[in-house]
Amino acid sequence: MPDRDSQPGRRRAKGRRRKPRSGRSRALRIAAWSAAGVVVLGGTGIGYVYFKLDGNIKSVDINAALGTDRPDDVDNGSQDILVLGSDSRAGANKKAGGGTDDGSARSDTAMIVHIYKGHKKASVVSIPRDTLIDRPECTDGDGTEHPASRGVMFNSAYSTGGAACAVKTAESVTGIRMDHYVEVDFSGFEQLIDDLGGVDVTTTKAIDDPDSHLELDAGTHTLSGKQALGLVRTRHGVGDGSDLGRIQLQQAFMKALMDQLKDVGVFTSPSKLYALANTATKSVTTDSELASVKDLASFANGLKGIGSGDMDMVTLPVQYDSADANRVLVDRTKADQVWKALKADRAIPAAAKKGTATGQADGVVE
Repeated sequence: MPDRDSQPGRRRAKGRRRKPRSGRSRALRIAAWSAAGVVVLGGTGIGYVYFKLDGNIKSVDINAALGTDRPDDVDNGSQDILVLGSDSRAGANKKAGGGTDDGSARSDTAMIVHIYKGHKKASVVSIPRDTLIDRPECTDGDGTEHPASRGVMFNSAYSTGGAACAVKTAESVTGIRMDHYVEVDFSGFEQLIDDLGGVDVTTTKAIDDPDSHLELDAGTHTLSGKQALGLVRTRHGVGDGSDLGRIQLQQAFMKALMDQLKDVGVFTSPSKLYALANTATKSVTTDSELASVKDLASFANGLKGIGSGDMDMVTLPVQYDSADANRVLVDRTKADQVWKALKADRAIPAAAKKGTATGQADGVVE
């Protein structure tokens, strides 16, 4: 994620001390939880909820935009989803993301989520935004064609041609067809965490990052939406100051979020169910095949058995660029091992996870 400009006179945010946790059962995915809320509300006769929430969802017809120039659709029971975090500086995102509203947007965070056959396990491969890649020729949602470009940052695909170009670039890099596309924006992420009542994390080291406006002592905290956004955007406060360290924090936070969902009492609070579902549907842009509550509920229902312990979270194998310390280069041998494994619906081999660049922030958040 791009670093926010430091603001004078900022107030330091302290995490609230966490209450002791009770025994936990298996974690539910947030999408499944939101969809369940819609179903429960619909069952009480509040039919208008479906129409309202359907109207919240923004979508992009990826299939129409990309046509047939795509990897083969491997029908082995698995699914691959490109998940992006958007850092548009327009509207509410300007306040959440900081910086200048220049009318542009960038892919803040990028992950390839592979759901294995049977939908009991998943692998998540984070792609550093600073990774230098060759972007293919692509056409954006307005029909404008953009020529191919060599040696550009991965996140430039989204700022160049939006969702369609981001998907085509991901497919070009991986050789894997993306079954779905999901994008979440800054302001929606922040509100979603607040709707949940915060997320519990433990920091093993103090974090002080003026750029992300976050300061946390070592210890246990319940993070507000603003603090959670600061945490997943923190780059200079921990580790080696690279985007790789930030990815390690993001992955740890995702697991903490998944482990928390069962504790918020949503099934006994229809109002909380609706608040979460309303925020979630306002916050996402999906491919056209997921552009309704019914489709999202069906998709989420197939993922609800996957908990944080069932997810293998890795970073695309890269090495630091000797010509520019702020850029990374794909370790092609190890990356090929990752993509070949996922394409064959196999676990990512241990050899692909060793000997590559890391951000030195592993274990800072638990």
